[in-house]
Amino acid sequence: MKVLAFDFGASSGRAMIGELKDGRITLKEIHRFDNDPVYLNDGFYWDLPRLWKEVKEGLRLAEKEGYEAVGVDTWGVDYALIDKGGTILQNPYHYRDDRTLGMPEKVAKILPPKEFYELTGLQVMNFNTGYQLLAHKERHPALYELADKFILMPDLFGYLLTGRVYAETSMASTTQLLDPYTKQ
Repeated sequence: MKVLAFDFGASSGRAMIGELKDGRITLKEIHRFDNDPVYLNDGFYWDLPRLWKEVKEGLRLAEKEGYEAVGVDTWGVDYALIDKGGTILQNPYHYRDDRTLGMPEKVAKILPPKEFYELTGLQVMNFNTGYQLLAHKERHPALYELADKFILMPDLFGYLLTGRVYAETSMASTTQLLDPYTKQ
């Protein structure tokens, strides 16, 4: 079986063909590209239009290799807001954006960090998804209210590829919003 995998690292991305044959895995790089955040107006964002172009280029280049499945891996915690019609409402913020500074302290007034940890199993870090969502709501309340869903970055690329909205559990576990016991 051959799988086309897209891996978005902190500063670069790549498309790889992985093949399982006779109990051995082989990897072949198909495409490599930059993955740098961009600064626009009020913060750091993922360069989603350019990265989507790179994914399409990786798909094109992988055609001659053939593959049966596609997987996407990115940094956790970052997301895009999507409205009821399925439209992405803005370029997704990047975890390096500083809008979340002070958010853990705001949340701690409502939910103590120890209790938050017990509920989610994740340490408090200002760039966790919950803090990003709170910062998003404060910075862009009208846009936040238009949102029907938020979708994590690897699942966003899956959505662009398939039209299906989903939340893959291991990625959702990076948000500090998932109960590790119930998976809800």
